[in-house]
This record gives sequence, structure tokens and C-alpha cells, in this order.
Amino acid sequence: MDVKIEPGWKAILAPEFEKPYFKGIVQFLKQEKAAGKIIYPPGPEIFSAFSLTPFDNVKAVLLGQDPYHGPGQAHGLCFSVRRGVTVPPSLVNMYKELKADLDIDPPGHGFLEQWARQGLLMLNASLTVEAGKPMSHSRIGWEQFTDAVIRTVSERKEGIVFLLWGRFAQQKEALIDTSRHFVLKAAHPSPFSATAGFFGSKPFSRTNRLLQQQGREPISWRLDP
Repeated sequence: MDVKIEPGWKAILAPEFEKPYFKGIVQFLKQEKAAGKIIYPPGPEIFSAFSLTPFDNVKAVLLGQDPYHGPGQAHGLCFSVRRGVTVPPSLVNMYKELKADLDIDPPGHGFLEQWARQGLLMLNASLTVEAGKPMSHSRIGWEQFTDAVIRTVSERKEGIVFLLWGRFAQQKEALIDTSRHFVLKAAHPSPFSATAGFFGSKPFSRTNRLLQQQGREPISWRLDP
């Protein structure tokens, strides 16, 4: 697997790519593919979060857990699906909160690339998954890599807004220097937990308020239809 990743990220994460665990990830994915297994997202899209949000542009981080495992869903950004794919339940709830928070109507699709292009790093803890098997790649080393990404953002940048939704994401707070960054915690937007603290958390307006307080450009959360 040739690691196609934005040059800024590639330079900063170069030490990770040379570590045995990362070479193990590459070897595992090659073997699975050779065995005829279907892996999501497609190879060229595994590092889309990094391509769409160069290191120098990062101003907020949204952390997911695992790529979608259905056909045509995952494309390298957490919570996002391509146009024409049914909007997943968690994203439906994100749109409900967006409407309540900023009076922005759902766009009729689940494609969130516009957010990524504005500096929101949309990072899953695992970057791949086997078709139909959620969390199937959660123990192959990806978390070591994405933990290094979070730690690197924390160490090298200032004033980043980290959106940590649900217990899994909130465990990553330990990687973040909270004296230099902002952490907005809420329940996960999943239908199983959204009513337990995601609805009403106003993550979109709160993120923009924190960015504007630093003199930074807010994120336009309104998506093109």
C-alpha cells in the first residue's frame, strides 16, 4: 500500500510509517485483499481525511470509531457517506442537532467533504474495515497510528477544538493537552445515545465561537444540496 497522504502530514508522520506496527498494517491489508476480502474504504480513500484537511489547515478535530462497513458508504471521513447513499442514523441525528443549533436544514445527502475542506479533521480511530464486519480492523494497529495523529496535533498546534462524542472518543482526551486546546464532549449521536446528551449540546455553534474567539475563520456548517 503506497501511503498517499498530503505532504505536510507525510513529513510529520514519517516516523510512524517506518515503525513495525504500521508495516504490519500494510502487510495485513495486502494479505486480506489477496484473500479476496472486501475492504472499506477503497485503497485510494483510506487517507482522505488527511488529503482533504492538510496539517496546516487543521482547526478542529471530529473523532469517529470505525468506517462504515456497507457497500459504497465509507470514503475516508468519519460520519460521512457519498451522495446517493442513505444517510446513516447517527448523521441524521447530527443534522437534527445542526437544525436546532444553527437552524440549518439537512442537505438531502450525507457527504461532509465541505466540512473537511474548511479545517475539520474527520478522523476515524480505525481507517479500514472488512465488509459487513464492524470493528474488524480495530486491533490491527490503526489505533496506535491515529493516537499518534491526535498526539501530534496536540503537541504541534494551538487552540484546536476537539469534538469527542461518546465514551470511546472521550477516552482520547488523555492524548490532548487541554491547557492549549478546547475539548467539547457530548454523547454519541447514535440513536442509542443521542437523547442522553448529544441533542442540545450545540457542538456546531460552540466550535465556531471558540474559533472566532481566537480570530480564526468559523466553519460554515451549511452543506450544498
